[in-house]
Amino acid sequence: MALKLVSRSAWGARPYRTPNGATPYGRARRGVKLHYLGTAYSDRPHAQCAAYIRQLQAQHMDGNGWSDIGYSFLVCTHGYVYEGRGLRRRNSANGNTALNEQDYAVCLLVGSSGLTKPTDAQLDGARDAIDYCRREGPAGTWLGGHRDGYATACPGDAVYAWVKKGAPRPATSTPPTAPAQEDSMAITDADARKVAKMVLTMDGVIANPNPATAKTNTHIALMTAVRNIETVTRRSEQQIAAQSAAITKLASLVGSGVDTDTVVTAVRDAIRDAVIKVDVDITQNQES
Repeated sequence: MALKLVSRSAWGARPYRTPNGATPYGRARRGVKLHYLGTAYSDRPHAQCAAYIRQLQAQHMDGNGWSDIGYSFLVCTHGYVYEGRGLRRRNSANGNTALNEQDYAVCLLVGSSGLTKPTDAQLDGARDAIDYCRREGPAGTWLGGHRDGYATACPGDAVYAWVKKGAPRPATSTPPTAPAQEDSMAITDADARKVAKMVLTMDGVIANPNPATAKTNTHIALMTAVRNIETVTRRSEQQIAAQSAAITKLASLVGSGVDTDTVVTAVRDAIRDAVIKVDVDITQNQES
């Protein structure tokens, strides 16, 4: 089965609150935990599923006080996988920070009453979500329910029984199509530079070391960190060059009988020339 992923923009998600809603996982996930809604749920036409996901997000943000919808992904009865916090941002559905950090949280839209048993299409979608977390997360092979390690009835007996069987695809499912074999080819220098630039400009990969902005922007792009390092290095080189030039010029003028104003002017000019030379050298190195 092909993953039918519905992005946040496609289902009309509200922006998550920062900084807590932007907290990335600190390590690879052990696996995936399955959830259910824990309240009454009635099936609905697929055209109404996005509205229900928005309602659930509002309940989590406005009722629970969370920074976003709690789950990593949600699966409707029609087999569509809705992106919640996704692969990179830590969920808040597993019970506590350690459990949230440990596993992804995938919720099937079934309830504790009303619709309590997932449809075959929904099981297919949940299996797609599990495989997606493992393939792209990364997540390990551990699989369980919310009740594993936390006192709760979630994900309900029907979903939990399926989880304990290893989350197999329903017998009515079409076996997943094997991915097409890609041709092996060497990457060009131009493509390598493009890949490197994409890696450098990814968001949220390095903790923000600047105390003035760290509270509102906890993580910064790698490219930003590189530029900050370049700035600090450049200032250090300028200071060292200026100090060296000043010392050299003073040494050459000591005992020469030159008046104070001339000494000050000569030292100032030496510092200026040294700083300009550092700027020129850095620019040439960046362009080469």
